[in-house]
Amino acid sequence: MDTATPAVTVALHDGASVIASSGQVDARRHGELLLPAVDRVLAEAGVKLDAVTGVVVGVGPGPYTGLRVGLVTAATFGSALSVPVHGLCTLDGLAYAAGQGGLEGPFAVATDARRKEVYWARYEDARTRTGDPAVDRPADIAEPLAGLPVVGAGAVLYPEAFPDARGPEHVAAGALAALAAERLAAGEELLEPQPLYLRRPDAQVPKNYKVVTPK
Repeated sequence: MDTATPAVTVALHDGASVIASSGQVDARRHGELLLPAVDRVLAEAGVKLDAVTGVVVGVGPGPYTGLRVGLVTAATFGSALSVPVHGLCTLDGLAYAAGQGGLEGPFAVATDARRKEVYWARYEDARTRTGDPAVDRPADIAEPLAGLPVVGAGAVLYPEAFPDARGPEHVAAGALAALAAERLAAGEELLEPQPLYLRRPDAQVPKNYKVVTPK
């Protein structure tokens, strides 16, 4: 599952292929849409939740509120089912999906970070990220990424900075699951299911506020 972008996406993978998936784009309803999507995917596959042997969740980067919905849900399922929970960079899932769609490297991935910024990373190919994810204004990275295709909604939002925008715009849990299955089969360790925020949340406690306590 992944809720790091406006897409609320869930998939069920049997270790070889995706057997059911769901995706809805709504930046404000992650908490409302995620569990019904899980139910829908399980029903489509004809299995119960207790058949799940592992959970993969996108760790971002992404906005604070949406991202934590998926991470908390994944952790809850892991605890309730006593199964491992694996983290995977959301940008890696987008890159993998682009590769499945025929895009060859090098290229970059950019998602909407709001505040007129993008979360982004550069890739040598669909499976190989060449640096850590970052958050920047599009104009500040237009020159370093000049000439490269850029995958994701961030590229579509800022065509002046990223003229060669490519799909998909949003991550799909099916691609995330397929990449995780591939890496686990190869004996690779995945990330801890901890959020990759890259910056502080929009909602913060005001500075220098007056504390009122009873005497």
